[in-house]
Amino acid sequence: MDYTLLKGIDSPADLRRLPRTELKKLADEVRAYVLESVSRTGGHLGSNLGTVELTVALHYVFNTPEDRLVWDVGHQTYPHKVLTGRRDRMSGLRQLGGISGFPRRDESEYDTFGTGHSSTSISAAHGMAMAFKLKGLPNKAVAIIGDGSMTAGMAFEALNNAGVAHGGLLGDLLVILNDNDMSISPPVGALNKYLARLMSGSFYTAAREGAKSVLKNTPLYEFARKFEEHTKGMVVPGTIFEEFGFNYVGPIDGHDLDSLVPTLENLRDKKGPQFLHIVTKKGAGYKLAEADPVKYHAASGKFDPAVGFVKPATPPKLTFTQVFGDWLCDMAEADPRLVGITPAMREGSGMVEFHKRFPQRYHDVGIAEQHSVTFAAGLACEGIKPVVAIYSTFLQRAYDQLVHDVAIQNLPVLFALDRAGLVGADGATHAGNYDIAYTRCIPNMAVLTPADENECRQALYTGFQHDGPVTVRYPRGAGAGITPVKQMTAQPWGKGEIRRRGQRVAILAFGTLLYPALEAAERLDATVANMRFVKPLDAELVAELARSHDAIVTVEDGCLMGGAGSAVTEALNAAGITIPVLQLGLPDEFVEHGDPVKLMSLCGLDAAGIEASIVKRFGAKPQVVRASAAG
Repeated sequence: MDYTLLKGIDSPADLRRLPRTELKKLADEVRAYVLESVSRTGGHLGSNLGTVELTVALHYVFNTPEDRLVWDVGHQTYPHKVLTGRRDRMSGLRQLGGISGFPRRDESEYDTFGTGHSSTSISAAHGMAMAFKLKGLPNKAVAIIGDGSMTAGMAFEALNNAGVAHGGLLGDLLVILNDNDMSISPPVGALNKYLARLMSGSFYTAAREGAKSVLKNTPLYEFARKFEEHTKGMVVPGTIFEEFGFNYVGPIDGHDLDSLVPTLENLRDKKGPQFLHIVTKKGAGYKLAEADPVKYHAASGKFDPAVGFVKPATPPKLTFTQVFGDWLCDMAEADPRLVGITPAMREGSGMVEFHKRFPQRYHDVGIAEQHSVTFAAGLACEGIKPVVAIYSTFLQRAYDQLVHDVAIQNLPVLFALDRAGLVGADGATHAGNYDIAYTRCIPNMAVLTPADENECRQALYTGFQHDGPVTVRYPRGAGAGITPVKQMTAQPWGKGEIRRRGQRVAILAFGTLLYPALEAAERLDATVANMRFVKPLDAELVAELARSHDAIVTVEDGCLMGGAGSAVTEALNAAGITIPVLQLGLPDEFVEHGDPVKLMSLCGLDAAGIEASIVKRFGAKPQVVRASAAG
């Protein structure tokens, strides 16, 4: 495609100069450009193909960036980036030094709010709308939220707050529900299109308000109000949103610009909270993605759009996620008390096979992390053994429930924390850098850090047997390539192991950094311990190594502040042992997106970086020191 129109769009102002008749052609070009870009870089695909027309319509109708667009979840913003001056930067999407796969305020003035996690858009847009009111500005705020994101309680908390006046002020907020599953939608057709335009128009509003003023103080008022709500509710699923104080419009076809543009224009000119329900199709315009939206949700790398995703010629390495999925099925076979829970991450957490084999013991609670944790606590109260499969970054959203509902009651809930440490292309919003620090400080909580695939399987089994809350953390992707042993064996509780004996320096490795630590130790002739547990920490092993070495080095793929290294220094202080300690881990900053191997190298957490840090802190390599002394 030659992108005739798209080449002339360097900002939404250029888009707004186009005649309306050209918008469909522009949308076709944007869709083709997004597909071409993602085929070269990888990234989220289906959702972005589904939001093309909506993106074009929003930037055509609203005066962006003065009017604010808040996207939820942010991975559907590739068309938005293409139309807001970043078309030529799409070749660096999600790569080190390139643009993010999510909105970022420091990347563009059109990215009004960072939305890597879901269900935050209505709260943020409501805050913006109220700020405009307080400042006397006419700007509009629009929250675009997916039907999946609407499953979270935070979205409804925001609706509940935004629909009522505060000191006489109502924000001019438009919420757009992008329903790409059709799970709550009636058929989309001419009737619904007609009703949407009718209900968003001035005649309907004037007639409704006129009737209210006439009937206000008569017995007919309440009857008329309920009749209107339930008459609309028979045709559209909008009664619940009307009850929140929003004027509901829709559902309409989110790919029909002839319907979208005038409806958005009507809603733009209205005061107060408005709610537009649109129906889109994931992967729209790309037949392969339309046919299998789950498979084409995201591309892990390059692909040929004419062929689609193909299996690699060589089988990929076993991932930690697959190790978890296999263990979950095996454990469920062995113990009928096991129940698996995921907050909307069945595929990502490796639970597809478990769902097929144990449907009554599988619970996808939607994007509702808080509920998932307390639900697990309730199950545990009744003798069930819940396993919550959740990304490290998403457990942050349920921290109060982790403390109050699970840990205080010392309930046996196993948390399988996927995506621990840096995650690469998804960047800071999805990195699992903080779970060691935020879980080890909670009483009753145990924290396990397996070093490889086999240790992960055995750590999960060990944690499952424990009569209390446990987290087992493991990174995205493959590990050292250690084939898991089928037989499940409990690891000695709270005990590490020495994997290499050396001299002078002892490296205490937590998790998968054991292997680069071993590599560095070979060149330094250092001792290496595989600690396995952050909590309970093997304090005896720590003391033994401290007394037999000149220095201690801790290595972890989590934040340094409050992390595993801090646990080691606390143990040394408690034992009254004074020894130089070098703590290596992730820095006190949000690490950018990029290739994970490169990122770990930049953070000094590959073998070369570990070696360099030790030499820099403690001087020349031990071999050199001994050679000099002998001479």
